[in-house]
Amino acid sequence: MSSTTNTSTQHTSTIGAIGAPSRRNTELALLAFAVAIPVFAYANAGLAISDQVPAGLLAYGLGLGLVAGICHLAVRKFAPYADPLMLPLATLLNGLGLVVIWRLDQSERLQLRDEFFEASPRQLLYSALGMALFIAVLVFLKDHRVLQRYTYISMAAALVLLLLPLVPGLGLNVFGARIWISIFGFTIQPGEFAKIVLAIFFAGYLMVKRDALALASRRFMGLYLPRGRDLGPILVVWVLSILILVFETDLGTSLLFFGMFVIMLYVATERTSWIVFGLLMSAAGAVGVASFEIHVQQRVQAWLDPMREYELSQQGIVGHSQQSMEALWAFGSGGTLGTGLGQGNSDLIGFAANSDFILATFGEELGLAGVMAILLVYGLIVERGIRTSLAARDPFGKLLAVGLSGAFGLQVFVVAGGVMGLIPLTGMTLPFVAYGGSSVIANWALIGILIRISDTARRPAPAPAPNPDAEMTQVVRP
Repeated sequence: MSSTTNTSTQHTSTIGAIGAPSRRNTELALLAFAVAIPVFAYANAGLAISDQVPAGLLAYGLGLGLVAGICHLAVRKFAPYADPLMLPLATLLNGLGLVVIWRLDQSERLQLRDEFFEASPRQLLYSALGMALFIAVLVFLKDHRVLQRYTYISMAAALVLLLLPLVPGLGLNVFGARIWISIFGFTIQPGEFAKIVLAIFFAGYLMVKRDALALASRRFMGLYLPRGRDLGPILVVWVLSILILVFETDLGTSLLFFGMFVIMLYVATERTSWIVFGLLMSAAGAVGVASFEIHVQQRVQAWLDPMREYELSQQGIVGHSQQSMEALWAFGSGGTLGTGLGQGNSDLIGFAANSDFILATFGEELGLAGVMAILLVYGLIVERGIRTSLAARDPFGKLLAVGLSGAFGLQVFVVAGGVMGLIPLTGMTLPFVAYGGSSVIANWALIGILIRISDTARRPAPAPAPNPDAEMTQVVRP
């Protein structure tokens, strides 16, 4: 009888320790594919351009594999129960971006331009720094809930980051937009880091205020209308986004911040009325600013009639751009399967071919199938972020995960939509793929925070301590 009781007690005490598998071996296998695909693409592009395998193929493959392997070891050590897909997906996008940027560096037409410089070595350095920041997030951020303590500090830091481009002597005006700063010869886009800091502030604020914001005074046409005093937060963010658009003439960052806040507000309150109010206020602000801001008017005009903009630019009329039309031609010439890596003419787009319009190169050389595959990878990252939000056990983690995932998805939408002619161009960079140090570094930090939240969410609950009185109190049936 005693042995039967002991066996039963031991079995009961170990159920909680079984938990979910860590899935780290799955991540390692996927990471091998995520490194092999860009290496194969690199060899393919080199053969198409010069009929020989690129000389740096081995170094590129070993370097990307080494850095990705170190990131995997960091996840295995510091976040063993994290989502197994995020790191391989981000590595795949980063690797393909490096290949396409290198392919554009080999273009003779781009090399003849006065502003040409080899972007791929710099992007490789930025990618390494981004992965180092990813590891640092995992090492030093033991629990994402610590970030909740810095809710209002995050708000102040975000405001500072957004105002830096307006500081005389520090901010840069590049093609009508003031969203960069120059430090020691390097250009930095503070808005890329501000989106992460703002997500922390929004998550901390909405976690405390969500009950008050969810209250409705009356119902109108099926919508719960928020009370007047509860409109304050969304009005503040709306005004902030409008000021960014006016003073920095940055349509993309304005849409990103306001959209991220509306998404998080809807998730926190579950009120559809906030979505409606957000869309109406966003439309009103965009129309109002476009009525007097020339830079925004030019972006809208290029969206409505890209062919006219192309003809005016060919006539030498200042202020008009041909790039929107050339991007559409690149997509059209790519067809369904594309012309093949290294065999397109998207380099005709010019100086922004490797940044704002890099998706056009994918569209021409990999075709519709390649673009859909790239967008699917982005969609998987957003889906895993939303899944992490659903699995998170604390409200702050839920809101932070959905905010970061929403910001990531919105950035992909405004960039891809602008290049493909769905919406006006915004001037933002495609995450992980386009050339830009601030973007790739900030997005690696974003992935690191999501992995930390997913590790906390998927970590099995600790096994209950064995009860010494269990044997005495348990009834044993014959």
